Amino acid sequence: MADSARAKQENSITESPHASPLSGRKRAQQSPGSRSRYSVSAPGHCFRKVTLTKPTFCHNCSDFIWGIIGFICEVCNFMCHEKCLKTVRTVCSCMAPTLVRVPVAHCFGPAGPKKKFCCVCRKHLEGNASVRCEVCELHAHSDCAMFTCGDCRVCHQDGNQDIDKFLHHWREGNIPPGSRCEVCRHTCGSSDVLVGMRCEWCGVTTHAACYVAVSPECALGRLRNMLLPPMCVRVCSRNFSKMHCYRISERYNSDEVDAQIPAPVKEGQLATTPDSGKQVLKVFDGDDAVKRNNFRLVSIPRLTKKEEVVESALRAFYIPDDPMDFELQCNGQPCLRSEDILNRNGSLNEKAVFKENVSEVWLLRSKPQDTEVLKIYSGWLKVTAPFVLISVSRNSTVDSVIKEVLSQLGRKQRVSNLRCLLSSHLVQRQVLTGQELLLDKLQEIRKISLRQMNQTRFYVVESRNRAVQVNLLLEGLPVQQTKEEYVDLLQEHLAIKSHVVTISHVYGSQGAVALEISCFSEAERIYMLAKDTSVNNKQLVSLIIPEIMHKKFPKCGSPLLVFVNPKSGGLKGLELLHSFRKLLNPHQVFDMSNGGPLPGLHMFRDVLHFRVLVCGGDGTVGWVLGVLEAIRHKLACPEPPIGIVPLGTGNDLSRVLRWGAGYSGEDPHHILLSVEEAEEVQMDRWTILLDAQEITEDGKENCLEPPKIVQMNNYFGLGIDAELSLDFHHAREEEPGKFNSRFHNKGVYLKAGLQKLSHTRNLHRDLKLQVDKQDVELPSIEGLIFLNIPSWGSGADLWGSEGDSRFEKPRMDDGLLEVVGVTGVVHMGQVQSGMRSGIRLAQGNYVRITATKPLPVQVDGEPWIQAPGHMVISAAGPKVSASRPHAGALPAAASPSSSDGGP
Repeated sequence: MADSARAKQENSITESPHASPLSGRKRAQQSPGSRSRYSVSAPGHCFRKVTLTKPTFCHNCSDFIWGIIGFICEVCNFMCHEKCLKTVRTVCSCMAPTLVRVPVAHCFGPAGPKKKFCCVCRKHLEGNASVRCEVCELHAHSDCAMFTCGDCRVCHQDGNQDIDKFLHHWREGNIPPGSRCEVCRHTCGSSDVLVGMRCEWCGVTTHAACYVAVSPECALGRLRNMLLPPMCVRVCSRNFSKMHCYRISERYNSDEVDAQIPAPVKEGQLATTPDSGKQVLKVFDGDDAVKRNNFRLVSIPRLTKKEEVVESALRAFYIPDDPMDFELQCNGQPCLRSEDILNRNGSLNEKAVFKENVSEVWLLRSKPQDTEVLKIYSGWLKVTAPFVLISVSRNSTVDSVIKEVLSQLGRKQRVSNLRCLLSSHLVQRQVLTGQELLLDKLQEIRKISLRQMNQTRFYVVESRNRAVQVNLLLEGLPVQQTKEEYVDLLQEHLAIKSHVVTISHVYGSQGAVALEISCFSEAERIYMLAKDTSVNNKQLVSLIIPEIMHKKFPKCGSPLLVFVNPKSGGLKGLELLHSFRKLLNPHQVFDMSNGGPLPGLHMFRDVLHFRVLVCGGDGTVGWVLGVLEAIRHKLACPEPPIGIVPLGTGNDLSRVLRWGAGYSGEDPHHILLSVEEAEEVQMDRWTILLDAQEITEDGKENCLEPPKIVQMNNYFGLGIDAELSLDFHHAREEEPGKFNSRFHNKGVYLKAGLQKLSHTRNLHRDLKLQVDKQDVELPSIEGLIFLNIPSWGSGADLWGSEGDSRFEKPRMDDGLLEVVGVTGVVHMGQVQSGMRSGIRLAQGNYVRITATKPLPVQVDGEPWIQAPGHMVISAAGPKVSASRPHAGALPAAASPSSSDGGP
C-alpha cells in the first residue's frame, strides 16, 4: 500500500539486518555499517555475505547450502546460494504491500500445532507466540503480524463491484514438502524453509521462480464445482470487520495483533556498554506507537552516523523508503544533523569524547516534502492500467488530483471521489473531501504511523448513490410468533427504524427473522445492540448474511454448504473448520456454535441445487436435518443431499452411509473430493409425538405438559439404553472439558453400564405397545429400541443378520421401523461384542406407546426423562436425501451391517 512512488524507490534494493527485529523476542536491528551489498532482480532485498555456522537451506531453490558462505537479506532473512542471487523472484517483506492491488484484511487467530514459518521474517514459528489467518495460509509471529499486508483472499464482491474472472492468489511457503511445481514438475515444497508458491484458490504449487510462467487466470481447481464463487456473493459493509462478515469469532484480540506490547526491558539493558561497542535504541514510528508503547529495538555501533541509524530504524519497521526523507527526534528535541553521531560530544575533528547518558528513546519522523509522486489506483477493476503516477504539490487538492487521474486513464469526467484505504490488521476506508490538500493528508498519516502510511493506498472511485442493503439474521426470539408480533418485539427491545428496516423472512419454528436494512449506521447499531439484548431471558444472536446471486452460478455448479460443530471430536472439529475455510469460500462454511444451521440454510435459500456436509456427531446431523425439515418449504432446493464427517462418539448414521466410524485426521481435500463423487441415497425420517398425560383413579386423563414433537433419524430408545445415555449426558455437563476424545467417552459409558449391572426395571410392565394398530405383547425386557438404520450403539447390529420369515430385511428407506428389546446391561454388552442380537418384536410404519410411569428416553443420543403418557411414531413426510461415498473412497465403518444400510 505504500504509495510514494519515487523512481529511486521503485528501483532500489534495500533491506534489513540478519536478526529480524522482533521486539517480543528481544532481538535488535543491526546497523548495516559499510557492509557490501549484492543487487538482485527482486525488489527490496539487501543481501550481504555471511559465514554459516549450522546447516542451512536456500530459500530460493530449497537445496542445502554446501560450504560456509551464504547470502542473507538484512530485512526478511531470505537466505540463498550465490548462484541463486540472479534468479531470486521473491520480493522482500518490506515491498510486499506494494504488490497488493485490492487490500483485504486478514482474520487472525491462534496458530495451530503444526510446524510453520513466518511469512514476514521467514523464521520458524516457535511456541504459542504466533497467529494464522483463518481464511488464507498466512502465518506470522505475533509481533510480526503488524507488518503483514492486507493481501487475504477476495471472497465476495463489496457492494456493486463487478468481478467477472479469477486470478491466481499466490501465497509463499508453508506448502506440503512433496508438492510438485506446475511448470518444471520438480519438488517445490520444503519442511526446512519458507519456499514455493501456492494458489489459494486452485491449490497449484510452483517454485518462486516459475510461477510467473503460469497463466494468471485461475480455473479454481478440482473443487470448482462445489465452490461458492466470489463473483456470486455480495456483501454490503462499511464498518463491519471481515470477521463479522465471515461470522468468525474474534478469539484473538485485534489489539494484540496491531499493538504488541514488548516484554519488559531490564534496567540498564539499553545502556551503552564500553566492552560491546554497541548501544540499543528504542524507536517509535509515530504518535500512535508512542501512545501504545509499541517500539522496535535497534542495535547500532557507538560510532554510527545519523543516516545509518535512520536506515536501520526503517528496516526495523519494514519500510523501504529513502532514509534521506526521514529523521530522528529525541523526546521532542531538535532532530540530529546529517553528520551527528548519537553518542559523541563535539565536532567530527575533535577527539572522540562519548556522552555518559545517551537517550534510549527516539521517534522516527518523515521530513516535510514540497512535492511527492503518488500511486493512484483506479476503483474500476477492468481498466488496463492498475494505477497512475501523480505528482502532488502543496497546493494539490483532491479534486485536482482526480481530474488528472481521469485524464490519464481516459475516463469520462464523471463525478468521482478519492478514497483512502488504510490497510494494516484491518482495512479502513476514508473518503477525502474535494478541497482537502493531499500532501497535508500524507503528513497526517505519517505522523500517526509511518508503518500505516507504508500500507496505505489511494483509489479513485465513481461517486454515485448506491443502494445499501445489509442482511441481518436475528435468532433467539420467541417461537411461533406472527410477523407483526416480531415487529413489536424488535421495536420494544431494539427500537428499530421501520422506514429503513424490513423483515424479509420469518422462521417462526426457529424463533428467527431476517432483516433487510437500507442504512449502514442502523445496521451497525442493530447488529451490536442485539448481541447485548435478551428476550424472555434468551440471548439474541445477530449474524451478517451475504447475498448469493444464484443467477450467476455456472450451469454445472452445485455449491457445498458446510456445517462444523467445533465442540465435537475435541480439537478436530476446530481444525476442520479452519481447513474448510481455506479450501472453500469461507462464506459457505458455518460454525454450528454460532447460530446453528439456520444461517447457512437461509443464505442458500435461493440456490437451485446445493449439497450439505455436516461435521459432527449424530446429534449434530439430527440438528441440521431438523432445521432443514422445518424450513424445507422456503428453500429452492428442499432436499439437498447430506454428507457426514463423523466427529461424535457413536456415529451410527455415518457408519451406515459409509463415511466411517470416526474422523481420524483424513485430508480435508480428499474428503471434499469424496463428497463431490458420492452417490445419493434415500433415508426414512420419523416424527415422534410426545403427549405427556396423567391418568387419574377414575380413568380420566389430565394433560401434564403441552405435546412435544421430535424428529428421529437413527433410533428411539426407552429404558436402560436411554438411562445410560442420560448418565453420560449429566457427566458431560458437569465436566465438559474432559470429554474431548472418543476413548474417554466410551470409558464413561462403560462405567455407567457397570454401575447398573444389578439394575432391574421391568419395563414391560410400564409400557403398552401398538405397531400398525396391532397390540404387541412385551417379554421381560429392560430396554425397548426402535431402529431406522441397521446400526446402534457405535456400530452394533441390534436387529441381527439372521433371516426371519416373519419380517422383511431392514433397509433405511423401506418405510418401516424395527422394534427390538434388550434384557439388560449384560445383553447390551453381548450385542456390542457381536455375540448376540436383540429380541425382535415387530416391524411397522406406525407405532403407539403408552407409558404409565416416567421413563428415560433418548432420540439419536439426546436423552431426557419423559412424563407418563402417549408416544406416537409416524413417517415424517418426504424421505431425506443422503450422500454415500463410493466403496474405498473413505474408511468404511467397522460394522457388518454397513453394506446393508442403503438401497
